[in-house]
Amino acid sequence: MEAFVNFKQTLLNNWHFMRWLRLGLGSFVGYQAIIAHDPLAGFISAFLLFQAVSNTGCGGVGGCAVPSSPKKNSIVKDVEFEEVKAEKK
Repeated sequence: MEAFVNFKQTLLNNWHFMRWLRLGLGSFVGYQAIIAHDPLAGFISAFLLFQAVSNTGCGGVGGCAVPSSPKKNSIVKDVEFEEVKAEKK
């Protein structure tokens, strides 16, 4: 039940310009794929429509953003190195 609520929130919220653009392009390319009987255009259409519905992809608000702060739970250990030299014969 919780997965359905999360999907519903993803589907209905946070519609920005890039999401609308993906939906429009996916619909247009899908229409053209049906008319031209083109499976490659159909795949591209399905991909764009999936991105629009699931709000995934690179290019939206913070889609490819790098986290601004490092993880708080990261453990930093000091590493000691020992230099090993080969003997000359």
